[in-house]
Amino acid sequence: MTTLADPVPGGRPGEVQRAAAMSGELSGRGVHGIVLSYVDTAGVGRVKTIPTQKLASASAWGVGMSPVFDTFLANDSIVTTDVLGSPDGDLRLYPDLDRLVVLAAQPGWAWAPVDRITQEGEPHPGCGRTVLRRIVADAAERHGLSFRAGIEIEWNVGQGPAAGGEFVPATTGPAYSATRQVELSDYTADLLAALAAQDVEVEQLHPEYAAGQFEISVGALDPVAAADRSVLVRQTIRAVAGRHGLVVSFSPAVLAEGVGNGGHLHLSAWRDGVNLHSGGEGRHGMTADAESFAAGILARLPALTAVTAPSPASYLRLKPSQWAGVFTAWGRETREAALRVVTGTAGLREQAANLEVKPVDLAANPYLALGCVIAAGLDGMNRSLRLPEEITGDPAHLDPAEAAARDVRRLPASLAEAVEEFRKDERLRAALGPVLADAVIAVRQGEIAAVDGHDDEWVAAAYRWKY
Repeated sequence: MTTLADPVPGGRPGEVQRAAAMSGELSGRGVHGIVLSYVDTAGVGRVKTIPTQKLASASAWGVGMSPVFDTFLANDSIVTTDVLGSPDGDLRLYPDLDRLVVLAAQPGWAWAPVDRITQEGEPHPGCGRTVLRRIVADAAERHGLSFRAGIEIEWNVGQGPAAGGEFVPATTGPAYSATRQVELSDYTADLLAALAAQDVEVEQLHPEYAAGQFEISVGALDPVAAADRSVLVRQTIRAVAGRHGLVVSFSPAVLAEGVGNGGHLHLSAWRDGVNLHSGGEGRHGMTADAESFAAGILARLPALTAVTAPSPASYLRLKPSQWAGVFTAWGRETREAALRVVTGTAGLREQAANLEVKPVDLAANPYLALGCVIAAGLDGMNRSLRLPEEITGDPAHLDPAEAAARDVRRLPASLAEAVEEFRKDERLRAALGPVLADAVIAVRQGEIAAVDGHDDEWVAAAYRWKY
């Protein structure tokens, strides 16, 4: 067993002193342990935990964890690339003290996202959080841009425990109904209280369409913080549910048929404090740069789905006419378009206008999803792309000739198709870097092999409780 040494000169002195002070404060608040959290390539949240008194040591030297997790599948089997997937090597997990939160629904615990650093002190090339930070920094340096992002969270609430792996909805009320809100009133009230205690700004919490389904929307932050918040909110949703004897699933498709769980990305680009998606002379008030950014995302949606919809279960959700956004189409407030332009209410548009990317679910690593979407948008700006004609209504009903004229195409209908699109997209692979891009391909291929020969019901059951 490896034991971390106490902090000594040569670590990160400023952070160590701060961590030591935080450790004492946390202990005084009854916090005994800290969850060190990251998301792997398959979209599964992985953790290590440390006693609170070891926070200073973790801040100085990190906490060891194998890089093999970069090639774990959702079922915990392991695939390999040229450089990942072996039992060799080690990484260090460094907690981000600025994001450390005391967990209201897990008494005695705090939570912090981590950056993964090599033993030589270099950023690990498989760390999605580092990749997203790099992409955001590059946008600021090259284009003077900053971003505000939010990730919608949909989940199904079931009666627990999940005997036999089946999903039994914890509600009987219809979609969006007052009945459903009343049925889980205590649970959702406790969830709101826990999130408020953790300083998470909640915009909305409401019943959704599918059986036992709810959705929560939270305030926009910079992309790294938004991805962190998405992970934290899901941790909180699950913990509050457990205290109520309930189980939750964020899987893209809890059942083989019907509407699944999305994780729609909302994103806006800003320059000098001005929202580029509002007040411009282009389409629906967008500036030329904002339109090019949107066009870049739209152009790369087929390849993006390998990152934003990374599970075989994702393609049980991505079906036409279910508001999942499965065609390369955009429109103002059009919920069947893969790229929805949200203009916001009059009087709030300067703050609220944004893009919604719909073919995204919560099997996605949020750092990789945001990083690749931003990279696609930046490429559109670099090439001064323009959006094609917008659509209204359901693009599934377009005449084939009209769809072709508007370049409205079906997004990949399987993970295998998405991987092939990703293989061909040099820009997205370059944004991730060769090590991480190869891991994405290897993990997706492993997931494809894991479900080969099985029907949709089996696939839904296999991934039901993985996310």
